[in-house]
Amino acid sequence: MQKGYVFMFFQWFLPGVGYFLAGKRARGFLVGFSIWLMFAVGVLSGGLGYREFSKESFLLYYLNLFASFGNGLGWFISLFLGEGRLEDAARITYEYGGRLIEIAGLLNYMAVLDVFDICSGRKK
Repeated sequence: MQKGYVFMFFQWFLPGVGYFLAGKRARGFLVGFSIWLMFAVGVLSGGLGYREFSKESFLLYYLNLFASFGNGLGWFISLFLGEGRLEDAARITYEYGGRLIEIAGLLNYMAVLDVFDICSGRKK
């Protein structure tokens, strides 16, 4: 059970690695590749310029933050890449990019839970 939490952390921090550690290499490659691809396309589409906080949209800001945090290392990378990139918000694709980054994070949350189920024996 203890190793399940370690695998969960690795899955969150580096999407796909938790599956590799649990012995599910094909699933790890597929899920990891999908998450990193969605994150990369989201960044290239200007999705990092989406974060903006205002009194009217505070709930959306925190939902965006929660979903983006699911990318693990990608979230930390986006902190450095997103600094001073407000010009991305002027791009026509920035909202699509923001959604892809959020979906990648939410998909990784589901993968973290899946890795835990595999490690606990509830799923093969």
